[in-house]
Amino acid sequence: MCRLAAYLGPAITLQQFLLDPPHSLYRQSWEPQELKYAKLNADGYGFGWYGPDDLPAIHTSALPIWSDSNLPHLARTLRQPLWLAEVRSATPGNPVHQYNTAPFLDARLLYVHNGFIREFHQQVLPHITAMLDPGIVADIYGNTDSEYLFACLRQLLADDPELTLPAALAGLFELLSDWIDEQPALMNIVITDGQRLYATRHGLNHECPSLYYTTDDELFPGGQIIASERLTGDSFWQPVPEHHLLILDPENPPELLAL
Repeated sequence: MCRLAAYLGPAITLQQFLLDPPHSLYRQSWEPQELKYAKLNADGYGFGWYGPDDLPAIHTSALPIWSDSNLPHLARTLRQPLWLAEVRSATPGNPVHQYNTAPFLDARLLYVHNGFIREFHQQVLPHITAMLDPGIVADIYGNTDSEYLFACLRQLLADDPELTLPAALAGLFELLSDWIDEQPALMNIVITDGQRLYATRHGLNHECPSLYYTTDDELFPGGQIIASERLTGDSFWQPVPEHHLLILDPENPPELLAL
């Protein structure tokens, strides 16, 4: 289990997004309020953004977020209109390593996952590896369910160039429902193409992890936020309904689709 957050709007510093909020992702690393199955998120952290070339970029570390002496300098100086971040709580079978730390990326997408799939390596991984093209397999560096789910999603998109991200996410969940039998799967995912944020609050054979969003928080004027836990006490934060996909677009109001 992990805690995640994403921002879309006018450019802000990484500090304003990751460190400054009263219940920031930084604070959630040692004081989460709605975390299931863990008490800390001390097994690494990462954040992602898009560069001047419009390609995704990431910074990840296997250290607890509070132990990275470079972060205050990065946070003070980096400014972007889109941020994606996660603090990690590793699950058994997925060791603490930089390669296992989100966000994950390809040439177009940034991706984070809050959740787990029980018996993933025994029950689900063989199905995923059987469907992956060699080029996608070559881009997998860690062993987490999160990264392999991203690879599966990338494969679905590669197989059908007309497939939208919402349709690909729905297809991923359909495959999982066939593969996991009665095992629990917690599937809060945030993915972005650099233009929009897509977030799912979903679980199979289990209640869904927490997920919230706001478009009106005074700490982020003109911005839209998604987070595992509310970053501030502002009353405008709303829970994403269980088993729904949320789409945040800078030009349109939030859209919720049932999964």
